[in-house]
Amino acid sequence: MRISARNKLRGKVVSVKEGTVEAQVVLDIGGQQVVSVVTVDAVKELGLAAGSDVTAVIKADSVMLATD
Repeated sequence: MRISARNKLRGKVVSVKEGTVEAQVVLDIGGQQVVSVVTVDAVKELGLAAGSDVTAVIKADSVMLATD
C-alpha cells in the first residue's frame, strides 16, 4: 500500500491492552516506546499482537516539544 504520509516509523508491538471499544498498543521503535490507541476491531483486523512488525504512521496538525 502506498500512502502520502511521510512520518512513518518501523517498529515492533510490545503489548496490546484491549478495553471494551479501544485498545492501547505499545510499540518499540528503536528503543523508544510509542503508544497508539486504536479500536479493538482494528487490532483484530490487523492481527496485532506482541511481536508483530508494524509501521506507525503519524499524521498530525501539530507537534508539541518539551525540554527536560
